[in-house]
Amino acid sequence: MSGYDRVVQPAAGDEALENHLGGDEAKNYRQYEFDMVAPHVGRSMLEIGSGLGHFAEQFLPRLDRLVVSDFDPYCVEQLNKRFAERDDISVLQFGLPTEIPLEEPVDTVIMMNVLEHIEDDVEALRSLAKVTAPGGRIVIWVPGYMQLYGDFDRKVGHVTRYTPSTLGRTVVAAGLRPQVLKPINFLGGIAWWAAVRRGGVGYPDPRLVKIYDRTVVPATRFIERFVRPPFGQTVFCVARVPR
Repeated sequence: MSGYDRVVQPAAGDEALENHLGGDEAKNYRQYEFDMVAPHVGRSMLEIGSGLGHFAEQFLPRLDRLVVSDFDPYCVEQLNKRFAERDDISVLQFGLPTEIPLEEPVDTVIMMNVLEHIEDDVEALRSLAKVTAPGGRIVIWVPGYMQLYGDFDRKVGHVTRYTPSTLGRTVVAAGLRPQVLKPINFLGGIAWWAAVRRGGVGYPDPRLVKIYDRTVVPATRFIERFVRPPFGQTVFCVARVPR
């Protein structure tokens, strides 16, 4: 069974809970995501769980080919509307794990906050490896550490939160080679624990998200330039497909 079947509320869309972590209230965080991922993106890219297409669209100036995808019919409809005039952009609908209907492989796959929704995460990564060129990269961004798992995770259908060790084992079991594997957003992890776990908040308050975005995200980015954090709100991985 695909982890998507467990989602109580779609992971993307106008009303999705997760959008409030990366919407208009969190411009610094969105830039943080892009700056972490962009150095690992090649000339052709498949994004898994594209939502409304905001994140993938940022990569267009550096891409020859873009494939966006989602499981949610509403998101697929919006993606088709958004990119209707672009012949170099394809829109697919599927839920992992599955045989992905991609005619030519891409050199980069990105999945931002998707893998944690999927029961069989190893098989999901194997599905992605089949449509990634040998030597290509699969970029994975997932919520970190089960100590931070709370009501919010349940509401949006998170099967788990990862550590570098658990994500690394998943990646290796799928036949991939971790190139980058680390926790990030250390201060965000502390803030999340205080607000959502310790404070008992089941839903991120957009007002607090704005404060977090203006203060915690810049501080985190500065600290992580010099120090590898011991844990974080997120685990970031770049996995290579063997040649």
